[in-house]
Order: sequence, then C-alpha cells, then structure tokens
Amino acid sequence: MKYILVTGGVISGIGKGIIASSVGTILKSCGLHVTAIKIDPYINIDAGTFSPYEHGEVFVLDDGGEVDLDLGNYERFLDIRLTKDNNLTTGKIYQSVINKERRGDYLGKTVQVVPHITDAIQEWVMRQARVPVDDDDVEPQVCVIELGGTVGDIESMPFIEAFRQFQFKVKRENFCNIHVSLVPQVRSRQMKPGQNVSEGQWVAFTDIGCMILILSSLQVICVHDVSSIYRVPLLLEDQGVVGYFCCRLNLPIETRPRKMLAKWKEMSDRSDRLLEQCSIALVGKYTKFSDSYASVIKALEHSALAISHKLEVKYVDSADLEAGTLQEEPVKYHEAWQKLCSADGILVPGGFGVRGTEGKIQAISWARKQKKPFLGVCLGMQLAVCEFARNMLDWKDANSTEFDAETKYPVVIDMPEHNPGQMGGTMRLGKRRTIFKTKNSILRKLYGDVDYVEERHRHRFEVNPELKQHFEEKGFRFVGQDVEGERMEVIELDDHLYFVGVQYHPEFTSRPIKPSPPYLGLLLAAAGRLPGYLQEGCWLSPRSTNFASSPALPQAETVYQFSQLNHFYRTGKNLKRH
Repeated sequence: MKYILVTGGVISGIGKGIIASSVGTILKSCGLHVTAIKIDPYINIDAGTFSPYEHGEVFVLDDGGEVDLDLGNYERFLDIRLTKDNNLTTGKIYQSVINKERRGDYLGKTVQVVPHITDAIQEWVMRQARVPVDDDDVEPQVCVIELGGTVGDIESMPFIEAFRQFQFKVKRENFCNIHVSLVPQVRSRQMKPGQNVSEGQWVAFTDIGCMILILSSLQVICVHDVSSIYRVPLLLEDQGVVGYFCCRLNLPIETRPRKMLAKWKEMSDRSDRLLEQCSIALVGKYTKFSDSYASVIKALEHSALAISHKLEVKYVDSADLEAGTLQEEPVKYHEAWQKLCSADGILVPGGFGVRGTEGKIQAISWARKQKKPFLGVCLGMQLAVCEFARNMLDWKDANSTEFDAETKYPVVIDMPEHNPGQMGGTMRLGKRRTIFKTKNSILRKLYGDVDYVEERHRHRFEVNPELKQHFEEKGFRFVGQDVEGERMEVIELDDHLYFVGVQYHPEFTSRPIKPSPPYLGLLLAAAGRLPGYLQEGCWLSPRSTNFASSPALPQAETVYQFSQLNHFYRTGKNLKRH
C-alpha cells in the first residue's frame, strides 16, 4: 500500500481537495486502484449537524455517512464509492479511544495523546485504506489522504505527529507528502508563507510558530488558475507528477500519457468552446455561500456540458421573494423576481428550517403556472406538494409539520425514524431503492426505462401517503415510491414539459461523464431539447448537442466517447472497447 498525504498551509480552503482528487485521478489513469481518506480535525463526530455556512454542504454516501464535501470531489473525480469511515474526525478518534478505555482495553494504563490517540489514527488509516471502493471490489493500491485545515492549527497537532511516526512505520518508499501553500505576489522581499524553503525540507509559518518536516527532495509545482477544474489533473501531469511518483514510491507504471486523461482534456477543451448558454435559477436559503450547494452546482455543470451549453446559475435567496421583503427592501424583492423570471429553468434544492420556505413556494407556483422547467429536490419536492395542495386542492392551510405542527392539512409529516430529541444521524440516510409505478414517466425514461433506481437520501419528513389520491385526481402524480409503497419518492405533473420532484438527492451520484438524469432532464427542458431527446430514445448525438471533435482527438475517438456517454445513461456501466 502506498500512502500520499496532502496538507495545506497559510489558509484553509486553498484547494487541497482538488489537488488530492487530481493526484488520485492521475494515478488511476495509470491503471492503479486508488482510494481516498479525508481527515477533519474538528471534534464533531461527523458533518451532519453543521450549518452549510460553516463547511458548505453535507455530502451523503451510500451507507448514510454524512461527510465533508471533499469526499464528493473524490467520488466525482475518481468515480468511486466511499464509506463513512473514509471521513475521519477528531471526534471519531477520541470516541473510539474512550470506548476502548471504558472496556478496559488499555489494561489500566494512562491513556494519552501519544501513543494512544496517534496509534488510533494510524490504525484507522491503515484499515480503511484497504477497503475496496471500485465496482470490481479489488483492494486499493494507493491511498490519498487529505488533512483538513492548515498545518499549525492546534487541532491538527495529533494528526501531524501521527503521520510523522507513520512514515517510519510504513517505510519511506511507501509514504510521501504533498504540501499545498499559497504563495502571494508582494513587492516586499519578506514573504513568510514561502520563505526559507531549502533542499530537503518545507516550512509552514503560522501565527503560533513553525512546523518543519524533513523530506528527501524538494519538488515544487505551480498550480495557477485554470478555466476548469478538469484541467487541474492535466496541469499536474504536464509537470511530471507521474514520473515523480513512479520514482518516489516505486510504482510499477509507465510514464507515458494515459487514455483516461484524454477524456479530461476533451471535457476541458469542450467546456472552453461552448457558445450556447442556459440559465438556472437556484432558489435556496444559503445562496450567499456557493459551497452550500457544491454537489448541486456540479450536477448542473455535468448536465450542461453533456448538452454542450454554458451554465449560468442565478442564485436567488428565497426570502427575497416573499411579501415581507417587498415591504422592507423593495429593490431586493424586484431584483430577486427578475432573476427568477428571466431564468430558463428553476431548481429548488434541499434544506432545513422555516426561513424562506414561503418564497420557495412562490417560486414553485410561478414555475407551475408559467410552464417553466422545474426540479425540486428533497425539501423542494415537499414544498411542491404544499404549493399544489394550497392552490389546486384549495387547502389554504396546507403545510409541512416541520413548519406548522398545527396545520389543518399536514401534507408533509415527520417519519417514525425521526428522533426530535437528537439531531445527529437520525434522518433517513443513504442509498435506498425507488420503484417506478408507471411506465409513462419522464424521469423513468431519463433513467433508461428502468424499473427502479437507487439514490441517496437525507430527510426527516415525508409526503403524507394518506392524501395521495387527492393529488393524483388532479394530475399530480407520484410516479416513484419506496419498496414498501409507503413513501412518495418521485412526483411529476401532467400537462407540463418538466415539473419533477424527487425525495432523494441525485446530485450526490452525478459524474462528469454520467450526469444525474433528473438534472439532465432539467437542462434539456431549459434548453428546449427535452422533447427531441425523448423522441430519439434518450440518445445524445454530436449534431443535436453541437458536439465538435476535439483537436486532441480523432473523429473515431469522438464517436466512441458519445457511445460511452449514451451507454452510461442506459446501463450505468462502462462500455467495453473493441
């Protein structure tokens, strides 16, 4: 097993996750099996109870793990499936050590940071690094580990010490470190973030001192701003990263360019050449921080790229659409409605809490009445049910019990699993199966005319199944339900080009070359291409998507990549090359 530790200096959020993902992508393109671990030094057990303004979105895995959004980068870049134990926190480590102490595993010894906490970190990493993450169930050969925060943070000290020991435990030829640092351009010659870097060491200066790690050689790569994140693996590969790892870690690979990276170059080149534009209004309550909807934005980008359109996301704070804003800040109110009305499609993502929900309902009502393409995800679907009940069933008081426990028409109710006394890990989480109840469903066709799909969930409330008949009599159909037929999973509205809601979060499984079908449907409808796409049997063609052959690829390769893309949509599997 080879281990690559990615650390950061100067500031958090410098791009360690993208670097870690890109390194993993390059090594996977060399035919290696790669896994990834994210270490977050905070004391929380997991990311489940964070506000989106703290660390961005909460990413959900197949096993229900609520983890850092960087694990979403790993899954999208490497096309792998991780587990909750791939996200390691201080809280998890201390919890495991304390549990051992209570059981008497330490035989009465004094439990200390060194060696007990540092040993627990190393054991966790070594154990999790060997868990298969690919469909072929093969044990990984390389583990990329990202240490969150910055070197010098007091919370990071036990992990730094653990990996200082770790490099000797696993031997030098099996461990190396990548340090990502901001190097500002200033006129003064004094530049502490990058000064005193000499052969054999790197230095990270912080407000509380400095940390020096001894390395065998100095390798410096400049990662400048690029037009697309798809170019980062190419940038690293061009600067000889493969050759360095071959030598440093004694990897059994050749240094020649890899076919997998040709796909990334084609995506980057095509992204830069796009001419047509499609705009989506994202109506949410955390719009001031785009990382709050990181996977949603990526899913939109994947779908826009698939149909060769530039994506414009119009962030609309749902509270700005409400009548109260009209009274207090009329300019902000009219600007919000202008952005909503001028968009080609409308997306209402998931969320929690009552703030802004009435604005979301207003946006959904406008999309339904104006026949605008609409996608509601999780809470977005639940509010679509509320909107239809109020305006089409004339249930004026209809609401979710999350927002009005005394509502006369509880169209959305809490689930039996929900424990209101404890917030962490009490939701319906992870991969669940959704059964399509009719063959006449747009979303079913977009998924490849399958009988069921398996997507990731994260919710405490659900549509009230007892009221289902009232909705369907008015053309508001629940076309997808859970295996028991008790939970409403997918809604579609008759006599509308694309009015779809899903209880699950399809953005978590979207990939650059395999866009999420609900998001792809939204982009196709917004671009005016959904009817043609459905008529052609859900088949993308170079002509219909303005897909031009990349200068880097021959025409045969272009045709092959479209076959690959379409095969993904239909089967979800790789197309074998003949």
